[in-house]
Amino acid sequence: MKLSEFQRAVSDEFGSTYGQALLTDLVIGELGGRTATEALSAGLPPREVWLALCRETGVPSSHWYGAGKPAPKR
Repeated sequence: MKLSEFQRAVSDEFGSTYGQALLTDLVIGELGGRTATEALSAGLPPREVWLALCRETGVPSSHWYGAGKPAPKR
């Protein structure tokens, strides 16, 4: 997962405003007690951060792997 795909997944799942608040305010134990933004800045892979965020916020597992992928080209 690229960073741009991570950002799209967050926006698609949570909306842009709430998603950005989660990234900067929600401390996730699984990420070493860091926010998603801090974890990404520390070099953790976006996919790892995305999955931790999903688990922490109760996102259904059916949304974990497809989110953030670009729409197919026509």
